[in-house]
Amino acid sequence: MSPVDPLTSAVLSAIIGIVLLVVLVLSLLGVRRPSTPPMVLCAVLLVAAVTIAIVVRPIAMPAIGVPMTVIGIGAATLGGNPFTRRALDIATGKRVRETEDGGILIVAAQHADPAHVRTLMRGGTVIGYLERICTVLAIAVGFPEAIAAIIAVKGIGRFPELAEAEARERFIIGTLASLLWAGAIGLIVRLSLG
Repeated sequence: MSPVDPLTSAVLSAIIGIVLLVVLVLSLLGVRRPSTPPMVLCAVLLVAAVTIAIVVRPIAMPAIGVPMTVIGIGAATLGGNPFTRRALDIATGKRVRETEDGGILIVAAQHADPAHVRTLMRGGTVIGYLERICTVLAIAVGFPEAIAAIIAVKGIGRFPELAEAEARERFIIGTLASLLWAGAIGLIVRLSLG
């Protein structure tokens, strides 16, 4: 493939940066109440940015690369929250009640008193943020092997809670959605930096 001229590269890098900024803004607007249309739009924008970054491979430009990296890290970390929560809502049909910190409430038995509920997977929101920031940074710096360690640490930490079917389901779906989101943005940042 022939190298891209600097002007075209700068324009494409700016477009990718704007896409990441739009994704960040739409994601922040959806943190309280995630809905499908903005998350679908974000996903389409990310696919377009990944395609541009893979096909054209813009030349690394520090003046554009540094702000794009910061915006990308923000979009991956914060933007993954509504994306992951929406994926979980769709997958579980809103059957699982969520706590403020991203945990889930489990009723001990089908006919048990609703006052006797257990909370599982506490801290899921914060763990998701940490998982996404580590993932996007690992990919951006060219060390995607670190993602295996991220998943291993998360799995070991959650292992005792995974005996419940609802917890296993949320763990798998949430982890995959979160990693997909952060991985796509990490790839964009990595390819844009050259």
